[in-house]
Amino acid sequence: MDGHLRMGMVSQHKDLLQPGDQCIGGGYYYVDYTSHRIILDRSSYDFGKPKWHLLDTLVIPAAYRGMRMVYIYDDNYHDDFDITGELQITYEE
Repeated sequence: MDGHLRMGMVSQHKDLLQPGDQCIGGGYYYVDYTSHRIILDRSSYDFGKPKWHLLDTLVIPAAYRGMRMVYIYDDNYHDDFDITGELQITYEE
């Protein structure tokens, strides 16, 4: 299974979906310019937390090439998930 990471300023996460898409989770993001990382956290009201374990490959927009991506769980059970270190990444122009 491959996934496309979509980020944007929308009212609801479903607004990022394209026809035929299935969403495996969502959340929020902010850019940490000091550490050159994109921090993903929390969850989508409609889709829950991202289900990273379902992905073999993650397609990320080319604009984010060279940045680390990390998902921070908001519980005391999971370690942070180093997206760019754990998943096969391809960049989409």
